[in-house]
Amino acid sequence: MKKLFALLLVVFSFTTFASAAEEKGGTFKPGDMITHHIGDDYTWHFADGLVLNLPVILYGENGLDVFSAGNFYNENHEVVPYKGYVMDHGHIYYADAQGNPRTEMVEGKEKHVGPLDLSITKNVASLFLSAILLIGVFFTIAGRYKKTEGRAPYGIQSFFEPIILFVRDEIARPNIGPKYERYVPYLLTIFFFIWFNNLLGLMPGGANLTGNIAVTLILALFTLIITLASSNKNYWAHIFKTPGVPIPLLLIMVPIELVGILTKPFSLMVRLFANITAGHIIILSLFSLIFIFESIAVGPISVAFAIFMNFLELFVALLQAYVFTLLSSMYFGGAVEEHDHVDDMGHGDGSHGLNTPVAAH
Repeated sequence: MKKLFALLLVVFSFTTFASAAEEKGGTFKPGDMITHHIGDDYTWHFADGLVLNLPVILYGENGLDVFSAGNFYNENHEVVPYKGYVMDHGHIYYADAQGNPRTEMVEGKEKHVGPLDLSITKNVASLFLSAILLIGVFFTIAGRYKKTEGRAPYGIQSFFEPIILFVRDEIARPNIGPKYERYVPYLLTIFFFIWFNNLLGLMPGGANLTGNIAVTLILALFTLIITLASSNKNYWAHIFKTPGVPIPLLLIMVPIELVGILTKPFSLMVRLFANITAGHIIILSLFSLIFIFESIAVGPISVAFAIFMNFLELFVALLQAYVFTLLSSMYFGGAVEEHDHVDDMGHGDGSHGLNTPVAAH
């Protein structure tokens, strides 16, 4: 019932937002509504009439300026200049005499110019919120462990303990091997960070944080940096002198292996970004059908499919956290794996056991 109530709230918030867009613009524009939801913004729109204006922090020609994003809108919610700045297509620029974005010639091209933007946008605010939530949850769990040492877990501790053990015993240990313990804190962090933010993004007015490619890029870079920092001589020997490969073929294989180092985090970045963003777009598109067709027959069908998609997205939220964590652990395992002796023909000594990461996968 709680999940259904949450989903009904999603329906309410999205439909009221769509209705407001129709009233203000005269014609409902689904593309604008969807882009507004999945993109970043200086305001946090929870529902029609419920908007949080976030702090704008700029550093430029006027020094440091801090003010509310609400100053960029008049009583009719039209964008207006403020303190020599103007907002245009989600970015803040210097304003010219007419209140339009100021342009300058840069490398022979006319470009808008603006200050250094350090604002707390919707995605940044959501990042802070999820960080506080994660810290609160796991400090609470840690405190429970200290108080109930030697006793059975209860409450929130009993819910999260099996998940933590699953990440340690079913993801980290079989894929990384004997050195898995040093990577468990990172794997737990990215698993719960991605999962929590995926779920928060499905709530009414939630920010699309894990559907922001800049966020998934940083997560993928963390995995890449840890992989390279952990790599041993066997990892690099496999790249620059692949066992069993004739020397002439190494001229082809080495560039491919080097590109492969970068394609792994690239796939992590794009997979998470694309799956989360696609889910949001599908759900919003289903709601948009109600206002596009303006038919009482379309409404129940669109809502039914949207609720089904929302339940499916709950599963996708967990699945994407699992996939990102699993692949990260496999990359770490490949970087620290100790290979068997291999002769010039590429034949090993056959000593791989059933408990090694290679045999397990």
